[in-house]
Amino acid sequence: MSRDLARRTLVAYDVPDDKRRLRLAKCLETYGDRVQYSVFVIDCSPAKLARLSDDIEEIIRSEEDSVLLCDLGLVMSLSDKVFRYIGRSRDVTDDEAIVL
Repeated sequence: MSRDLARRTLVAYDVPDDKRRLRLAKCLETYGDRVQYSVFVIDCSPAKLARLSDDIEEIIRSEEDSVLLCDLGLVMSLSDKVFRYIGRSRDVTDDEAIVL
């Protein structure tokens, strides 16, 4: 895959069940960076994002849980202005690293 196709996705979730929430968080940690308690930033190819979506669907109960996937755009075109923190900030993996 060309790095030109890598996209940054913001993933936020609301899962009331502790066990499913923990499973989901562990899954997301394998794909990207936790930037808030229930918010992750993931840089990956479209194919990897499709696998992530499948993994999420296997974990959650769609009638009870909610997961938001927000496409922030191509990694190569992102600037420092995409994220703005007030208070303590969290590190996001350097844009040179990519999950394939």
